Amino acid sequence: MSDPWVALRTTTRARIGLGRTGDALPIKDVLEFQLAHARARDAVHTPLDTEVIARAVAPLTSVMVRSKAADRETYLRRPDLGRQLGCDIDPSGPWDAVFVIADGLSPVGVQIHAPPLLHACLDRLPGWSVAPIVIATQARVALGDEIGALLQACLCVVLIGERPGLSVATSLGVYLTYRPRIGRRDSERNCISNIHADGLSYEAAAHMLVWLMTEARHRKLTGVGLKDDRPVAAPASPERLPAPHRSG
Repeated sequence: MSDPWVALRTTTRARIGLGRTGDALPIKDVLEFQLAHARARDAVHTPLDTEVIARAVAPLTSVMVRSKAADRETYLRRPDLGRQLGCDIDPSGPWDAVFVIADGLSPVGVQIHAPPLLHACLDRLPGWSVAPIVIATQARVALGDEIGALLQACLCVVLIGERPGLSVATSLGVYLTYRPRIGRRDSERNCISNIHADGLSYEAAAHMLVWLMTEARHRKLTGVGLKDDRPVAAPASPERLPAPHRSG
């Protein structure tokens, strides 16, 4: 008998219609679930290789910083420390933008996706003054506020590893903040999420981000007051396209 769930499984990464063996799930599905859980844990605890990131963003200049969270366990237990800069950074500027590559909750996702997305964005920003790339460890999104303020950046773009799930463990998110300073609220940022192999592509994410950056600088704001209201073109084919993700 044909499996009635086959068509539905092509539309989602969720685990649906797994069936059963006696009173339990089939062993194949159990093992796949355990593997996904292990990959999610590894994504959280694998340290970001900052030297590899620095080489990947070359020839751009990069600087290394860290938060006040001394280690990974502290970072996970004390989110507040991940939002505070734990080392000195030479003030400079003003700059149109600063890009912060932050390990977040999936350093593995950052290792894979941040450098190509960064280059795709910079290719679309001719004429912008961009600060040295900041590579931050044990970092939360709000760490970019302090960094951006110190560097006198008009815009701060944080490329950060998103919380791993059991379907995707290596997703990258982007947070854009106008006039970053300590105390900025999440409602004052724009977010682009689900950047990974089965989600939003680098080209689509870069196009969206550069549009938001341009509009943010023009309108002098980010967050709930800045919507991605570009005209939506009809898809050229009936293939399912990844939906954009944004705050507000």
